[in-house]
Amino acid sequence: MLFLQLVLFVVLLPGGGSEDAFQEPISVQIILTTSFYNCSSMQNQGSAWLDELQTHAWDNKTGAFIFLQHWYKGKLCSKELTEVEELFSSYYIGFPLKFQDHGSQWQLEYPFQVQLALGCELRFGEASVGFMRIAYQGSDLVSFQSMSWWPSPEGGSRAQQVCRVFNQDHEDNELMHTFIIDYCPRYLSSLLDAGKADLQRQVRPEAWLSAGPSPGPGRLLLVCHVSGFYPKPVWVMWMRGEQEQRGTQRGDVLPHADGTWYLRMSLDVKAREAAGLSCRVRHSSLGGQDMVLYWEQPHSMGLVFLAVIVPLVLLAGLALWLRKRWKTPWRPQCTDLRSERDPSSPGSSTYPNPAQR
Repeated sequence: MLFLQLVLFVVLLPGGGSEDAFQEPISVQIILTTSFYNCSSMQNQGSAWLDELQTHAWDNKTGAFIFLQHWYKGKLCSKELTEVEELFSSYYIGFPLKFQDHGSQWQLEYPFQVQLALGCELRFGEASVGFMRIAYQGSDLVSFQSMSWWPSPEGGSRAQQVCRVFNQDHEDNELMHTFIIDYCPRYLSSLLDAGKADLQRQVRPEAWLSAGPSPGPGRLLLVCHVSGFYPKPVWVMWMRGEQEQRGTQRGDVLPHADGTWYLRMSLDVKAREAAGLSCRVRHSSLGGQDMVLYWEQPHSMGLVFLAVIVPLVLLAGLALWLRKRWKTPWRPQCTDLRSERDPSSPGSSTYPNPAQR
């Protein structure tokens, strides 16, 4: 069965061989989320994802997929896309109704949330693997395998009751089995082929270090910023030599408007222990070479300034003073002795008072 599936997968997929360019496992999945507020009020949300990249949204009014990029349609024909859209439109309506109808039987406590995830995963050199799972309040409840629903170990008696109800709907189960075994792998391959240029895009990150708000007396918050990288997977860690620092705190990976990503990693340390720390960045765009940034104490630049600039100012002042001394001619100091000269002494001249002249 797996061999026949692999042959079908290779022969029928558009752009055969395009998946060879992706060495890591990659998956596509549709997520249907229903929030139940009470027995008569609920809200549905739908989306589709290629790994961590959202490819589709769901229009609750029209019951149609919203393609977030032109190539998210893949290379399948319009007829197939329409058929799948109709399938999910009906399932999107019928799926939450089962939980609404059996709420008291399954002892569901309002408000609660149910999530359905279905899709397939492609591993390099292997046959694709389809999956379909339902979670209740964020915990696994049941999963779909070989045309049947099976309870999850943590689901308890509620999971067993859910399986009994869902396994009665043979037609829906057959359609979903066809989707995850046949349609999903073909769509995934066509999606990889259509979006190869975007999916294989590599953008090198920029990185810099800063000090965050002081965590307390005698402590520093070291922050490593990594920005503008694509694709999303990245490894960043504060290091001392080759030893990872366990206190490293990872922030959320946030999107930029151009489709690249931003991440910050922080480390709370004693100020005297900050010397010798570094931030190391690994990303597929770096060609196997880690980016390493070394922390320098904030006051070190001040010391460099004092050690270089102050002597230069003193030397400039000394040179200016010497230049001024050299340009000023030397004049002997003399004293006006006319007031001290004795009028009766020889060689002295007496100037008569004008009034006496």
